[in-house]
Amino acid sequence: MQSTNDLPELKYLGNEKKKLTLHLFFQILGKIRMCFTPRKNHWWYITLYVYEKGFTTGSIPINEGFDSFSLNLNILQNKLEITKSTGECKALELYKGLAVATFYNNLINLLEDLEIQVTINSKPYDLNIDKKFSEITDIHHYDMEYSNTFWRAFLWVDSVFKEFSGRFYGKTCPVHLYWHSMDLTVTRFSGKKAPAMPEARISDKDAYSHECISFGFWAGDENVKEPAFYSYTFPAPKDLEKKAIKPKQANWVMNNNSPMAVLTYADLSKEKSPRNVLLEFLESTYQAGSELAGWDVKELNVPPLKDL
Repeated sequence: MQSTNDLPELKYLGNEKKKLTLHLFFQILGKIRMCFTPRKNHWWYITLYVYEKGFTTGSIPINEGFDSFSLNLNILQNKLEITKSTGECKALELYKGLAVATFYNNLINLLEDLEIQVTINSKPYDLNIDKKFSEITDIHHYDMEYSNTFWRAFLWVDSVFKEFSGRFYGKTCPVHLYWHSMDLTVTRFSGKKAPAMPEARISDKDAYSHECISFGFWAGDENVKEPAFYSYTFPAPKDLEKKAIKPKQANWVMNNNSPMAVLTYADLSKEKSPRNVLLEFLESTYQAGSELAGWDVKELNVPPLKDL
């Protein structure tokens, strides 16, 4: 019998094609949201969210805001649901072996049936795939079991990140999923501007316009071939990698010439109280970065209600 503290057995190796298929589905949903949603700082208007059945765009405004719709990847019932504020609903089945092109073409057709016209850059972002979504027939590895495990892991992480997020008075992003890299993140900001990055691409210029400490979880990729949690401070203060962090299994690695704290999902899964240990990792990496970067930690800390 599975313990209530057991985390879903999420693995990257052996599931690469399944993850990539799901990743491309996420990119399609995210690009459609970006097509309609008004801009918000740090790309917060393009992300996806974990919800009780899977992953969702949340409400997307159309028709000058008089209507809206949402795209919901219902992992529990294996379907993509489109819900419109007019009461109309459409759905397409998610089945084993579903190809990216089939998913995309069917979704666009359903949106047209609902009189929602979509114009997006229809090529994948940052995945070294030069075909349009409508042409990607060779990536066809949607898998219900993997997707369910993926979602359940992210559902749990989402709840921990939300608890951690509530401990900070400063500017904080929602707990959301960036579809370009497929990681769930929450980011805290000091309130100060970061150094300008004139040579950076536009996505990084807006993402890192202000000092921040970011925390995230991703399900593995070609560089880090297992699910893991991370934290980094931007700009990285000197000697950040020398700061002690918890738990003992966590360590600093260099990422883009900057220190990043990493705790693997496999190591966390061995803990008797993974929630407490993950909160410990998040708090210790925040303290490490904020102390060296000179944040006003005391003023930004949310005290218990009894201490107000």
